[in-house]
Amino acid sequence: MDSKHVFGGVVAAFLFGFVVLYSSRGRENIKASEKNRSKKTLESSGNGVCRSNFAGNTDVIIVGAGVAGSALAYALAKDGWRVQVIERDLTEPDRIVGELLHAGGCIKLAELGLEDCLDGIDSQIVFSFAAVHKDGRRTAISYPSNACSRSFHHGRFIQKLREKAASLPNVKLEQGTVTSLVEENGSIKGVLYKTKAGQELAASASLTIVCDGCFSNLRRNLCNPKIEVPSYFGGLVLENYNLPYANRAYFILKDSIVVTYPISSNEIRCFVDVPGSKQPPISNGEMASYLKTVVAPQMPPELHNAFICAIEKGNIRTMPNRIMAASPSPTPGAFMIGDSLNMRHAVTGGGMTVGLSDVVLLRDLLRPLNDLRDGAAICKYLESFDILRKPTAFAINTLASTLHTVFSSSDQDPSRKEMKEAFFNYLSLGGVFSEGLMALLSGLNPAPLSLVFHCFAMLAYAVGRLLLPFPTPKRVCIAAKLILVGLGIIFPILKAEGIRATFFPVTMPAYYRTPPVQSTDERETGK
Repeated sequence: MDSKHVFGGVVAAFLFGFVVLYSSRGRENIKASEKNRSKKTLESSGNGVCRSNFAGNTDVIIVGAGVAGSALAYALAKDGWRVQVIERDLTEPDRIVGELLHAGGCIKLAELGLEDCLDGIDSQIVFSFAAVHKDGRRTAISYPSNACSRSFHHGRFIQKLREKAASLPNVKLEQGTVTSLVEENGSIKGVLYKTKAGQELAASASLTIVCDGCFSNLRRNLCNPKIEVPSYFGGLVLENYNLPYANRAYFILKDSIVVTYPISSNEIRCFVDVPGSKQPPISNGEMASYLKTVVAPQMPPELHNAFICAIEKGNIRTMPNRIMAASPSPTPGAFMIGDSLNMRHAVTGGGMTVGLSDVVLLRDLLRPLNDLRDGAAICKYLESFDILRKPTAFAINTLASTLHTVFSSSDQDPSRKEMKEAFFNYLSLGGVFSEGLMALLSGLNPAPLSLVFHCFAMLAYAVGRLLLPFPTPKRVCIAAKLILVGLGIIFPILKAEGIRATFFPVTMPAYYRTPPVQSTDERETGK
């Protein structure tokens, strides 16, 4: 792919945006096919070589048994690796994150053989989102190809994943707090951790995988994190509501951004975005007052009373929306995935989809290997992971940041106000426009050029709204500023994600990494 193709794509996107003003509403067929993988027995590897029982040295240590850690433990153990998982707290988590798994994430869950973890937890099917505009207008945004997402209580889902992983004989799941990585001659050889009883222990393995979440205390050993907190979420659980449509979530895009979706048959999770690096305190009632006076008047009628009742119950919880681009430092013997590696704004709920996609990719990269003991060779080989994960991570991360930046901005700037209007109207066009964005957001179609195309098409659509049919000097000025603002939103996000790695992966040496040559005899202590 050369610069001419990219330039041509941008020009085409602008032309497309103007055509949108007059075109009929088409529909695109986006195929979200699942790969049917044959299940291997615990005793055999990908090419039939027998692996040893769970005894002696561990092949892989996984730090953290959240969504990514538990799923990875199961996936690697199914492939015959001997896995030790160390989790700080094995009781059912009570958190307000990780409750919506988009359609693409559901497909990845099925690829891992973990789809049954959605059963028996009162999980809910979500077919579409209702986007609600400031003036009361609504539009339904559906997943393409009749796909759907699933929503649930986070803790119930985590426990099902842990139970599934622990059911395998070559998985050792234990409670403990990892305090540090053990380094020897520039390579990570294992971890030091404290048990629940306070006993200090050491564990060794050929590969240590860190996936201890957004508050990772090991992250700084393996990367140079640059974390932003553009806003906080105030979380509530709504009950006793009467929705006009079942199986639908809400994007309420008014003065405040509010996201809601069902998490059980009689509960709705409600997130309120509170801009800024500081949140109103809960203890002195300031947060409750803010929700009642500022946010409640913006809620749809069918959710208003339930929202007020939830505030009066007082069970308000908060979480920071943390953004961190993936910037790992290759370290022999160690690896990172999940939120410890990469975080995006939670407004679109894409974290678990990215995490499970990373799990599938890492599992597939490790499958051809016989042994993990050559840390330097494995480290060099796994550099390809950061390139291969880009499409899914880029699409979901970029859409989350773009949506939040656009709709959290003030209406006092005419260009930003016009951008909000154009974004909402673009979604309202339906067909290829809204379904194309939902396919990107949900991980069904993680194509970076498709996302850039939609971004520039929306920008062109916004300019077209201003200049057609009769441009005036004032409208031309607003349009020019709108272009600058739009590019100012898009390009910093593209830069943070890595333009070369995302759009020109074949120019990256890591793209061509192949599995290190290993003797089949090396499987004796590995798989």
